[in-house]
Amino acid sequence: MRMFGYLLCVIVTGMLAVSQTVAAASMAEKDEGWTPLITGNNLEGWTAHGSAKWRIENGVIIGQTPDGQGHLYAAPVLSDLEVKGEFRVTSQGREPNSGLYFRANPPKDKPEGFPDGYEAQIDNAQSAFTGWLWKPGEPTGKASKLLTKDAEWFSMRVRAVGDHITIWVKDVEVTDWHDDEFKTGCFALQCHNAGMTIEAKDLYYRDLGKSKAP
Repeated sequence: MRMFGYLLCVIVTGMLAVSQTVAAASMAEKDEGWTPLITGNNLEGWTAHGSAKWRIENGVIIGQTPDGQGHLYAAPVLSDLEVKGEFRVTSQGREPNSGLYFRANPPKDKPEGFPDGYEAQIDNAQSAFTGWLWKPGEPTGKASKLLTKDAEWFSMRVRAVGDHITIWVKDVEVTDWHDDEFKTGCFALQCHNAGMTIEAKDLYYRDLGKSKAP
């Protein structure tokens, strides 16, 4: 019993330490003007379109596509913005193809279709790979290098101010582009291919139009 009590104490202490670390990190993000897109163990504030299945577990958004595809939209509608998070893609079928959308809106005539807006690509197999800037059906801004692999977590950050769009992968700037077609819209996550999984965590955004953050 003494050994059991000791092990329980170690486990509880470890959990408290992790919780305190997460809380400290969240406070640091808040101090820098970041707002969380994941605020609990539910998808409140998010809207799904298409056939993909979405859920949240332990602060991680998980999207899967038994068949077809789909998108999960976040609530804030922004123009000048910054968004960042940690992402991972895996697949039991075709290569996993996903993306982080911004200034995006569901098509009015077909909400389950591809968003009208920009996409920071997440795909480690095709030539227009992770970090490329896409517009609907079209690779637009070329990323300088592929830094990611399937089944591994990686960070990505996007900044869009006016027509200037910058994408960082693993804190490395890979795309710097100018395009002014889409002015305002939501964030969204994508499940593109059947049999794939997209996971996203530590999602934060800044409204640069409001905060005037540097």
